[in-house]
Amino acid sequence: MKTFVTARTHAHQTGTARLAAVALFAVLLSAMPFHNAFAKTAQASGPADSFAVLAGTAVTCTNSTIIGDVGVWPGTAITQTNCSISGTVHAGDGVAKEAYIDFLSAYNSLALVPCGSTLPGNLAGLVLAPGVYCVEAASTTTNGTLTLSGSPSDVWLFKIGTSGTGALTGTGFSVVMEGGGTPCNVYWRVAEAATMTDSAFQGTILAGAAITITRGTFDGDALAQAAVTMTGANVTGCEQTSQPVRSRCNQGVGNGPENCDPGNSNQGNPDRSNDELGGTPGDPGRKGGNGK
Repeated sequence: MKTFVTARTHAHQTGTARLAAVALFAVLLSAMPFHNAFAKTAQASGPADSFAVLAGTAVTCTNSTIIGDVGVWPGTAITQTNCSISGTVHAGDGVAKEAYIDFLSAYNSLALVPCGSTLPGNLAGLVLAPGVYCVEAASTTTNGTLTLSGSPSDVWLFKIGTSGTGALTGTGFSVVMEGGGTPCNVYWRVAEAATMTDSAFQGTILAGAAITITRGTFDGDALAQAAVTMTGANVTGCEQTSQPVRSRCNQGVGNGPENCDPGNSNQGNPDRSNDELGGTPGDPGRKGGNGK
């Protein structure tokens, strides 16, 4: 008898491999110096997880868009009201079960990773290089920006509630990748619930309780032991966010490389930029770039 493996099955196997890589990453971090562990696991943790949203009890999606697969296990409830899901919905099936078990393994393994630095609960205004960062209790950030500065291969791990309790809460909270970093190399291990409101969040949340996303954008995977609830939000899972996210800056005359791109000025096409492919920022406009 022949066995056929579909592209979707392969995607789920890839997602499982990514969560398993997170667990391996945690073990290595606890056994060797931090930077050596990152070097050994950065490539392994890169493949995208097909689940943009995975919950233990229920998923509720209202007036929202999810790019990626959605699953729940051991619960089975997935409620959609004016909700667009680009991927496959897995309500209590074997695929969701396998992913959820791997999520729990990664969640528990990350708890063993030693802290590199301890942060205050308010993350606004911080600029952080790759590393393992811990907040002992709850983390609450309102109308602030956290900047993560590093390359596409760099990894950040945030552990919220290392004392045993602590939720992650953001209102008007922006996470900005600077230098070409990718949100799929950012992990948030949260002891309790995670709540994002009107925020531009980046990174995968592994929550010990529920995840609630109200309006705003969420680039990464939302993995929760309880429910995941989205209202008026746009969630883009790691399967779709494998490319580096450009940072925001003021790119005027002579002030830096294109990976510092204000408002994505080239709109994804270097021919439109005022300084790429030989162009020189003009006053006003571009001069000489691409023969224009």
